[in-house]
Amino acid sequence: MSLYDEGHTIAGWTGFAIATVGSGVAGWGVCAASLPLVVGGLAVVAASALVTWLLHLAGWGKPPGIRPREQWGLRARDTRARHGHAGCVSCRLAGRGRRAGAAVPGPVPMAVTGATPAEAAPLAPVE
Repeated sequence: MSLYDEGHTIAGWTGFAIATVGSGVAGWGVCAASLPLVVGGLAVVAASALVTWLLHLAGWGKPPGIRPREQWGLRARDTRARHGHAGCVSCRLAGRGRRAGAAVPGPVPMAVTGATPAEAAPLAPVE
């Protein structure tokens, strides 16, 4: 019996299956010295990432961290996915998971620090 959530989800397994097929096609292309097969296989691998991301956003993935035990099943759908998960890169890429009015930290402008680009990142002396 598992004591933690391993994260097996529809999104994960679907993406894995598509990426496996794409890797197989790319490998076949390498063995056959066929550039179109290699490129096609790599395109399928890239599509697997997109499919996994879309399924995660549709609620068939899992948020970062451990889920409650009743949601460990493969067919458990995440009802909070529409609003985004805190700390989830996939949700951030889709514009979800940010609280209204929350400040997003960004780079500090040079004018605020008063440093020139050369002073901002001094190089170590070379011996």
